[in-house]
Amino acid sequence: MGVRALWYEDHTLHLLDQRRLPGRTVVRHRRRVEEVAEDIRTMVVRGAPAIGVAAAYGMALASRQRGWTSARAARRLGSTRPTAVDLFVGIRTVEEAWDRGEDPEAAADEYRTRVVEECHRIGVVGAPLLARADRVLTHCNAGALATVEWGTALAPIRVAHQRRPSLFVFVDETRPLLQGARLTAWELERDGIRHAVIADNAAGHFLARGEIDAVIVGADRIARNGDFANKIGTYEKAVLARENGVPFYVAAPWPTFDFARPNGRSIPVEERAMEEVLTLAGRRLAPRGSAARNPAFDVTPARYVRGFITPAGVVRPADVAGLRPVARRASRPGSARRGSPP
Repeated sequence: MGVRALWYEDHTLHLLDQRRLPGRTVVRHRRRVEEVAEDIRTMVVRGAPAIGVAAAYGMALASRQRGWTSARAARRLGSTRPTAVDLFVGIRTVEEAWDRGEDPEAAADEYRTRVVEECHRIGVVGAPLLARADRVLTHCNAGALATVEWGTALAPIRVAHQRRPSLFVFVDETRPLLQGARLTAWELERDGIRHAVIADNAAGHFLARGEIDAVIVGADRIARNGDFANKIGTYEKAVLARENGVPFYVAAPWPTFDFARPNGRSIPVEERAMEEVLTLAGRRLAPRGSAARNPAFDVTPARYVRGFITPAGVVRPADVAGLRPVARRASRPGSARRGSPP
């Protein structure tokens, strides 16, 4: 599994520009926090865990720049994308180390290591759920590009594929920015995993025909009661899965759990520029006088989730609140070095 969304060397953050994939491989080299913030806002880097790691390194870069305080850098990075809680966890992790007089780069390195290890554990934990599921549906991109390495939803698929190469993945195209068609399909093709891209509005057809055995998605924020936010279109997939008796799973590392949010109604939902809906690859799709609405995420109620695939195991929505002590222990300094897959 050779895909890396970002890496940090010689006081420089290197970001694979996901807007250019799959046609071109372009790497952005960033040495300033302002550049990292803009790359997060414009989705050069995307996916909740990946933007959390990018923001952690953005904080580390700010610590090396003249005129930046930890609070100012945290505000700048935190203003980029409001829904993904991992963004704020990555910022806070390095901000606290910076304020304690510790090395911000080391804190960012440790945060990155923890996210990668947790995603690997998600793969190990989640793969048995696919032992009898030959055909899996996923939405958006919750692979290595979204998480630095391994992925969340794609991690169990990757591990299961190593054991059973016949596994087949249905890939939602994921309008309006086509993260499924552009990014998930690119990752699966590189790994030799059999797949087909489908239009977002075709998922119900295949679920009703019995051609999908399980649905796995990632998340950008999970509330204490198990409601969760993910890429727009996730809610309808969950409803369709329930209607057709297909298990629906959510895979996420600990930074994605927001135990301070009691339910999904309290999760902020980002609304992006209407041009993302009205145009495609620079070409206008709608009449010049037409407007658009462009929520980037929707919130799925916990009742539609069969289980959350976490680094510590698969849990029911009713048990999410009880995970808080486990998540807190995992976030302590040194936890990445101590951790091991279950």
